[in-house]
Amino acid sequence: MSRLPSFFLCHGGGPWPWMDGPYRAAHAGTEAMLRALLPSLPTPPRALLMISGHWEAPAFTVQSSAAPGMVYDYAGFPPHTYGVRHAAPGEPALAERVRQLVEASGLPAAQDAARGFDHGAFCTAFPMDPAARLPMVQLSLRHGLDPAEHLRLGRALAPLRGEGVLVVGSGFSFHNLRLYGPQGREPSAAFDAWLQAVLPVPEGRDQALVDWSKAPSARLAHPREEHLLPLMVAVGAASAEVGLCIHHETGFLGGTTISSWRFG
Repeated sequence: MSRLPSFFLCHGGGPWPWMDGPYRAAHAGTEAMLRALLPSLPTPPRALLMISGHWEAPAFTVQSSAAPGMVYDYAGFPPHTYGVRHAAPGEPALAERVRQLVEASGLPAAQDAARGFDHGAFCTAFPMDPAARLPMVQLSLRHGLDPAEHLRLGRALAPLRGEGVLVVGSGFSFHNLRLYGPQGREPSAAFDAWLQAVLPVPEGRDQALVDWSKAPSARLAHPREEHLLPLMVAVGAASAEVGLCIHHETGFLGGTTISSWRFG
């Protein structure tokens, strides 16, 4: 089986795939990128492993239900968006494989049979797979948000890429809710320029990501880094391979620069 790449994807704001009007239109670039993603792969994946910036736990915890529910972890959106469904099946066998890989690497691992898909997972997966045919398993970040530990997690997950599992880190290259729009133009552009310099080349990349908070406008781009840590997992899963920016725009929600990436 061909070895699949790993991805870091900006998942957009709230339940945008189920909305109409200007807010949905603001996500047109993100939507086009997500719809084109599966056809771009060297071989169709058999399952998705989604690492979302919206789930943190004491140990790296994998969702193990055969039929996960939904977690509506957003506020202020239209009432109908609190009943949307992305009915992808879970895969307990894959969850156990993930748990074993994480544990074998020396990292703490656990399973959670009650956890549903949060919007970092379902808003990313729905445009990719609207019919929800692909099984999807979600994996948490770990409390403390240590970048080196999340790079190590990615390395532990790397064998899955040869087993038909698409490893997706779902977050945001810029995540400061108070600075989306024109006020975020300069800090988002500065931080994204650093990503564009660091992510394509494997040499020195891991250390640069460990030291990400030293990057230009780093703490304006990420006052808290939970939406950046899925990048570390995606890079760790393809640590010796080149990175390619697959989506880049400078006017997201009125002026923010964002980018999504493929590794391998």
